[in-house]
Amino acid sequence: MPNTYFRFRQFTVHQEKTAMKVCTDACLFSAWIATKIKDHKIESVLDIGAGTGLLSLMIAQVSTAQVEAVEIDENAYQQAVENFRLSPWNDRLKAHHSDINMFHASVKYDLIISNPPFYENDLLSDDEQRNLALHSTKLDLVQLLKLSKTLISENGQVAILIPFRRMEYFEEEIKKSDFFINRKVKVKQTPTHNWFRCMYILKLSGPDEFPESEIIIKSQDKYTEEFYSVVQDYYL
Repeated sequence: MPNTYFRFRQFTVHQEKTAMKVCTDACLFSAWIATKIKDHKIESVLDIGAGTGLLSLMIAQVSTAQVEAVEIDENAYQQAVENFRLSPWNDRLKAHHSDINMFHASVKYDLIISNPPFYENDLLSDDEQRNLALHSTKLDLVQLLKLSKTLISENGQVAILIPFRRMEYFEEEIKKSDFFINRKVKVKQTPTHNWFRCMYILKLSGPDEFPESEIIIKSQDKYTEEFYSVVQDYYL
């Protein structure tokens, strides 16, 4: 049985109410974003599909931005509210219980972050909460790009984590949108595993060429130096 909480250096994520628990790739994604925004003026952040609020909390740790998190599932929303309230940055974190398609934003955001549902057109389980967390019956990648375009500020950034198997499809959809890939990182669990995640930062302007790199999480049962260098400000 998964732990009911996950403790980081400066905050704790409680997760007993949510279908999706804290996982290594989500931690890596959030920490990676944090390393990329340190030199940017970020005043407003939107977390689409917040779950426990993990991404929002990790971004709040390294910025002074106002962070808003939108979550459609009632239990996950309540979990995010609790985690925000208990954090050192509770005055800058706000959760909204809403379908992002119905969300009315009061500002344009300097940073949009999303770890969206991974599966489209896949078989659903009997667990409705887990289906909502994992399957894009309410939000697919094309919708996410369209919504992000309406919500992002002129010089803003959109950070998205996807399964590696959807990389080519997603990049084709990016080409059809007004976004440019600013950065891309492929992730694998160990040197012998296949790639399993891709992390992106998108912008509304940019060159056709972009930096592409790779991160391997573990080697010989230990975190790699490249992985730990990204997450060291968060992990105990």
